[in-house]
Amino acid sequence: MNENSTSPNLEFATFAAGCFWGVEEAFRIMPGVISTEVGYTGGQTENPTYRDVCSKSTGHAEVVRVEFDPTVTSFDVLLAAFFELHDPTQVNRQGPDVGDQYRTAVFYHSDAQREATLRRIDLLNHAGVFPKPIATQVVPAVTFYTAEEYHQKYLHKRGLGSCHI
Repeated sequence: MNENSTSPNLEFATFAAGCFWGVEEAFRIMPGVISTEVGYTGGQTENPTYRDVCSKSTGHAEVVRVEFDPTVTSFDVLLAAFFELHDPTQVNRQGPDVGDQYRTAVFYHSDAQREATLRRIDLLNHAGVFPKPIATQVVPAVTFYTAEEYHQKYLHKRGLGSCHI
């Protein structure tokens, strides 16, 4: 059980894969996903705003925190989707978005998530799935700061299925 989960049977996964709008929408519609929330983590500034994070001075990444039911889906399934959603070989960039807030990272909530992520990276690198080595950071989950309300389910509220991710 994750100490922040709303149920003892649910778990969290936190992913940074560029702009959080499209990443959130992709995870939101997956079977077994209970909820998604976009926000900021991995930096030194407390209670950052979107403007703060975009200033490239906070150290935070734009992330999606996914609450999921592990009896319906697994962290491995979410992880596979994460690596398909973006280019994990890019450092501080996804598509037209540039800056450390757009880095690729898995903020793991347990040793099992850490190990699964490292195994997946090793597997993908050895299989030559990407033309360059994976640059995804694998770091412990730290304080998650919820992004402003207008960012939550941004694409869904506008009837859009995806953006440039």
